Amino acid sequence: MTMFGSNLIMYEEEFDRINAVLSRLWMDANAKLVFLVDKNGQQIAAKGDLDKVDATSLASLTAGNVAATDGLAKLIGEKEFSILFHEGERDNIHISIVGQRLILVLIFDERSSLGLVRLRVRKAAAELEEVLTQMASKAAEQGEAPASPFAEITDEDIDALFTE
Repeated sequence: MTMFGSNLIMYEEEFDRINAVLSRLWMDANAKLVFLVDKNGQQIAAKGDLDKVDATSLASLTAGNVAATDGLAKLIGEKEFSILFHEGERDNIHISIVGQRLILVLIFDERSSLGLVRLRVRKAAAELEEVLTQMASKAAEQGEAPASPFAEITDEDIDALFTE
């Protein structure tokens, strides 16, 4: 069970569905790497060649990129830019916002095309939004999300930890 966003909990069933969507996207778009992170920069799932990339840095830098771009959008009166594209010499990065909560990142090279990537990402994003909807429904059925595991820790506990 994983918590992310506001009051959303991901159980194994949703995680498996997300992984299936990412696997299919990775193959259908002929991508090098497909990555799903939350807007705080936490990696949720990935598919592809992770050995050649620092996943933690990729997740946090992507979230920072989206946050900066959101600031630019607001400056010109837009709500957000839901798709970002960075073209490199060898590799390209396609970033899209899914359900206003998640960031879908796809890294691809000349074996694919931007048109194919956009087509496949659009379908995958719709499937991921269905998973988010299912998670929100479960959360509503079960009432409030469980309390934070840190809820019972007091300031005194923290002070005691550092004074011992």
